[in-house]
Amino acid sequence: MTLRKGHCYTKVKRAYTRKSKVKSKSYIKTIPPNKVAKYMMGDVAGFYNKKYKYEVSLVILDSMQMRDNSIEAARQQIHRHLEAKLKGGCFFLLRAYPHHILREHRMLTGAGADRMSSGMAHSFGQAIGVAAQIKANSKLFSVFCQEPGIPIVRTILADAKTKIPGRKSILVEKVN
Repeated sequence: MTLRKGHCYTKVKRAYTRKSKVKSKSYIKTIPPNKVAKYMMGDVAGFYNKKYKYEVSLVILDSMQMRDNSIEAARQQIHRHLEAKLKGGCFFLLRAYPHHILREHRMLTGAGADRMSSGMAHSFGQAIGVAAQIKANSKLFSVFCQEPGIPIVRTILADAKTKIPGRKSILVEKVN
């Protein structure tokens, strides 16, 4: 089954992730796997030792839901370019965790589906994926680096903005 369009799931709804140990009480039988592989990359020891003076972040300007496959695609692109250009001289952090379970009530379409049954009008739907619920003006990706790496990191984050939905901006801050 192919993915539905992203705009079907961008509106933030109440996070409903009920998964009970008792099968009769659980609406969601299985939770789809999270596609995001890593959340902390690069020089982790340098981050904890406060080696880096600057933080360059990709900020999401609107509150929205973002699917895990778009987060993972952007993460892979950013990480690949950071490793190639800065050669491990930075720390890369993903700040959002996909926890919201996306559901779909599949309906018949195509030839012979001109008379559709109206059964299960208020169906709960079947779990098809997970998404991260992101609040307005929150950081999605953060890269901690030294001052010479700031322009490189800005261009890398600007290239990755195309893989993320919604309005975005890049923020540079000095770390204490």
